[in-house]
Amino acid sequence: MRNKVTRARLSLIASMCIFGTIGLMRRFLPVPSGFLAMTRGLLGAAFLLLLVRLRGGTLSREAIRANGWRLLVSGALIGFNWILLFEAYRYTTVATATLCYYMAPVFILLAAPFALHERLTLRKLLCVAAALLGIALVSGVKAGFSGAGEWRGILFGLSAAALYAAIVLLNKQLHDIGAYDKTIVQIGVAGAVLIPYVLLTEDLSSITLTPAVVTLLLVAGLFHTGVAYALYFGSMDALPAHSVALIGYLDPVIAVLLSALVLREPMSLTQAFGAVLILCAAVVAELPERSNAHT
Repeated sequence: MRNKVTRARLSLIASMCIFGTIGLMRRFLPVPSGFLAMTRGLLGAAFLLLLVRLRGGTLSREAIRANGWRLLVSGALIGFNWILLFEAYRYTTVATATLCYYMAPVFILLAAPFALHERLTLRKLLCVAAALLGIALVSGVKAGFSGAGEWRGILFGLSAAALYAAIVLLNKQLHDIGAYDKTIVQIGVAGAVLIPYVLLTEDLSSITLTPAVVTLLLVAGLFHTGVAYALYFGSMDALPAHSVALIGYLDPVIAVLLSALVLREPMSLTQAFGAVLILCAAVVAELPERSNAHT
């Protein structure tokens, strides 16, 4: 049992390490964000479907049909969520884009009383306040950012976070469907929905598919999506929910470190303090509420 938990924990850590390098990969891929998101969805879904088939499994048509419209809507939102995140990486630093994206738990906290009828406790309100102060510091309210492109990147990151929050809330309404069934359909729909978007809005003639570009597209679709999601969902059954949530914050930490160490993107002390506020608020918000009941 202990070996199973250890393997699951290592698989989850590996998946977070992969997710944490998406911003770095985006910096070296000279293709439009929509095209990249479409490729990621189609290749990732194909990889996971092949993995399920190789393991002797099948998708549950009944479960997919029962959750049909929610899967379609959430899948479409995932596609545009990826576009917004990739655009954020283009216009601002990887660290800033990632930290803006990790405002999603705050948006979920604010929406939960209306969408899920959950109580907004004092601790959660303090987490929201801390995260909002953190994003103000990271975005340059105190650090003096002035470029229009910088603010565009911040807005793209926050918009991606808002879409991700909507996806999470929609997923909470899914019922009786396996993790792989849900993910394969959602990212497959994400890729498929983006096909007409890409054809109508992006100049595909400007894309030069050199061996390096093709390799990075395959890495984004197969490694950053297929392998990463396989590792992520492969760890779910053996780990408690709070462990999954807390280990999940390795993703932004790795992204911020790579931003500074590999890309040499600057971060002031004010922004660093804001980053700590955002991550601490998100982690504390994930912790279970203390029960007042005596046992």
